Amino acid sequence: MEETRKQIRLWCRATALYCRAFVRWLVLATLIGVLCGLLGAVFHIALEHVTELRGERPWLLYALPLAGLAIVALYRLLRVEGQGTNDVFIQVYQGGDISIRLVPAIFIGTVLTHLCGGSAGREGAALQMGGTLGYHLGRLCRLDEKELRIATTAGMAAFFSALFGTPLAAAVFAIAVVSVDAFYHAALFPALTAALEAYGISLLMGIAPAQFQIAVPALTLEVLLRAAVLAMLCALLSAVFCETIHMTGSLMARALPNPWLRILAGACLVIVMTLLCGVGDYNGAGMNVIAAAVEEGTVRPWAFALKLVFTAVTLGAGFKGGEVVPSFFVGAAFGCWVGPLLGLPAGFAAALGMVSVFCGAVNCPLASIFLSVELFGSDGILCFALACCISYMLSGYNGLYSGQKILHSKLKALYINVNANQETPEAGGK
Repeated sequence: MEETRKQIRLWCRATALYCRAFVRWLVLATLIGVLCGLLGAVFHIALEHVTELRGERPWLLYALPLAGLAIVALYRLLRVEGQGTNDVFIQVYQGGDISIRLVPAIFIGTVLTHLCGGSAGREGAALQMGGTLGYHLGRLCRLDEKELRIATTAGMAAFFSALFGTPLAAAVFAIAVVSVDAFYHAALFPALTAALEAYGISLLMGIAPAQFQIAVPALTLEVLLRAAVLAMLCALLSAVFCETIHMTGSLMARALPNPWLRILAGACLVIVMTLLCGVGDYNGAGMNVIAAAVEEGTVRPWAFALKLVFTAVTLGAGFKGGEVVPSFFVGAAFGCWVGPLLGLPAGFAAALGMVSVFCGAVNCPLASIFLSVELFGSDGILCFALACCISYMLSGYNGLYSGQKILHSKLKALYINVNANQETPEAGGK
């Protein structure tokens, strides 16, 4: 009898512990989701507005040097020079502080970049602002160091979800991108809850989720083989994409160590390249080109290469934004061009290329698969899943974020614990 009472007391204590943790994270994740959803929606609206404004007033391109100088001055004024997405990643897996001043800096910096025609995305701002807000809300709630990491992750998921309208992919991506192979399931409920809250807020504020209509061919062995070949090519392209981004940044930093001169030079180069191209397709995020490639199957054959160069120069010079949307552009344009050569429908191949290059660049196959479902529907999930697996394996240890941890080898059961873009055991490193 006494043993039964003891078991009941233990069960009650465990139940109370789980309930307290559930309610605690539900409340905190809701706060994070609402705050990130509101700010994310405002950020999305601001980017859409400045993009339209740039289209109506092409002369804004010539203000890019002034925008660059303003960004450098802003970061120096707020004392957040050199801080970015990698600092958020380090906080998640290692701990540390993130300055709240990073939020207005990356917000204004990204808006100025898009207003004047710099080639950049928006997820870098999403990860930085969302992670920073989640971290500081966690501090206000007096979370311990390990719980703060979960709050930071939830913030990243929420902001990403508000911008792209993909809550499931956002939650999984925020957890998986920091430390590949270390999926902390304890963060799944807070991250998904925050992402859903932010998604709901963005819908209430009139922001439509990013979704594309594609025609999926019948699933046959022939289609799978052709998709596999395209994924192999996209894996190589993702490695080239990442290496070009990092190499251009390093070269520009060495050639022009003064940030004022570097951003001026980069701005002038973007202006010249835009004039030489004769179109503004490669400025800003380029969502119109992505939509045309996926839904209409039309794209210039060289568009993917030009977008890569524009993005590398823009970010290497010091302008703000992100690399994910440019990776979408590069993948969609490449797939749309190469797919028909392999016997695949252009729009479907563009969708495959878009997800495959993204997967290879961020090393997150599960998040990429979920992203494909939320963007394109579930009809082609087996093709997308195969493409993501191939791209992840063959892209090597390259990545957009040097702060990203890769814990295990992609080729065998081996613990390596390296940062992205480092030497690997297979390459003769560790």
